[in-house]
Amino acid sequence: MKWNGWGYSDSRFLFNKKGQAEFTGKRYRLSGMIIPGLKDWFEGTFGANLQHKTPPTPLLTNTAVPPATLNEAFVEEVKSTGIPFSHDAEDRVFRAHGHCLHEIFALREGKIGRVPDMVVWPSCHNDVVKIVQLACKHNVCLMPYGGGTSVSSALECPPEETRSIVSLDTSQMLNESGYCTGHEPDSMEFSSLGGWVATRASGMKKNIYGNIEDLVVHIKMVTPQGVIEKSCQGPRMSTGPDIHHFIMGSEGTLGVVTEVTMKIRPMPEYQKYGSVVFPNFEQGVACLREVAKQRCAPASIRLMDNEQFKFGHALKPQVSSIFTSFLDGLKKFYITKFKGFDPNHLCVATLLFEGNREKVLQHEKQVYDIAAKFGGLAAGEDNGQRGYMLTFVIAYLRDLGMDYYVIGESFETSVPWDRVLDICRNVKARIIRECKDKGVQFPPLSTCRVTQTYDAGACVYFYFAFNYRGLSDPVHVYEQVEHAAREEILANGGSLSHHHGVGKLRKEWMRDTISNVGMGMLKSVKDYVDPNNIFGNRNLL
Repeated sequence: MKWNGWGYSDSRFLFNKKGQAEFTGKRYRLSGMIIPGLKDWFEGTFGANLQHKTPPTPLLTNTAVPPATLNEAFVEEVKSTGIPFSHDAEDRVFRAHGHCLHEIFALREGKIGRVPDMVVWPSCHNDVVKIVQLACKHNVCLMPYGGGTSVSSALECPPEETRSIVSLDTSQMLNESGYCTGHEPDSMEFSSLGGWVATRASGMKKNIYGNIEDLVVHIKMVTPQGVIEKSCQGPRMSTGPDIHHFIMGSEGTLGVVTEVTMKIRPMPEYQKYGSVVFPNFEQGVACLREVAKQRCAPASIRLMDNEQFKFGHALKPQVSSIFTSFLDGLKKFYITKFKGFDPNHLCVATLLFEGNREKVLQHEKQVYDIAAKFGGLAAGEDNGQRGYMLTFVIAYLRDLGMDYYVIGESFETSVPWDRVLDICRNVKARIIRECKDKGVQFPPLSTCRVTQTYDAGACVYFYFAFNYRGLSDPVHVYEQVEHAAREEILANGGSLSHHHGVGKLRKEWMRDTISNVGMGMLKSVKDYVDPNNIFGNRNLL
């Protein structure tokens, strides 16, 4: 794993000596392939130049990392338990960050701030109980760590914390596999079950399997006041407010999730990808709304705007034959010439159907019939499958961008159906305007997709990126633009977060989101469960 970037060390996008983009490694379907369109798209979109490369990242050395502040009495008692621990510099730095832009940018520049002083690896619930008890006894600050994929600054160590900070890494507790829950976030390779619960997560197949709150049957969490759990695993209880909802979304502020009972299902018998091209984004959104209204959404349906359609097209790997290229040309001719679709306005929805074969085929027909009423044309299984393949490699692109002075990030919201078009248009326009006002010299990429549908609305996912050459403090500019974009989302009726959580990044808006009384309720729970702030990451509150 990379300590200062996304994913595996052997997997990355790069421009080879011929100037062609390729993806290294052997882990993904795109691995080892040439991506001929990426260079032109990258240079044309950002005004980037392959001759202008950022300096190499400094090596991680012990001298670059602040020395550990160890609570020796705590360390000695952890030794006696036999629970593995480390205060090695790389172990500590690896668990000191998530994947916000400012976190990764600082690491690439060799700037390392406050990091955990020690890492412990419990292997079971009882190990966690022991660690929490010892932390309470010795007044040590605990920060639970799952997969490290947070994009809300949730893993940043508070710089004002004077106690010894211990990262409680739950990765050794996740050893059960072979079942299908249907919960598949984009970060699935690296994120953890405990992290999904603690951040109130969502996955790309939530339409048929549900979000994390729909899949959880029972949770056990270790807190400074003891273990919290329900008395049985009944499917539903009418016993006051649901204590699970204090745990889900608590973001490491109350305790450590140690055991979760999840609904599981047999692996789907049949799976089929698909895609639909629409003449414009407005008709695509109208189609998704109708699909939601008729409650016939496939396992996943995601609508990309025109900018993201072009981006996806640029990531298409080298075709394997002239015949394939010829067919692609025919499809493009048919859509743009015969049907009159403008390449600068069309958008595409990717589809994934799962389940019983006969029902999948019926379901597929129903969705395509609805799409046709909104001007949509079936665009083939290959485009749909490629769209989902890119889900797991797209995060690697940010590391490539930073090699050439391009920084970017994603953020999300949920919004009622009648506000989807407004929020998409207004937030993208706000990003462009803010970049110009803040002195960004090149036009930014500002794009979105509708990723999940509900009866009452949808999740909208934004990406923005820009070339920061000429800026003295690009991360500060980036954060100002993102802050303005979040203000625009809230002004347009969007939520503070759909599934990324709050962390430290968005907590300034929590009071407006849940009211003064709501904040008081959360603080009262915190004060009772953790009166000495052992779980002192300062998220949410």
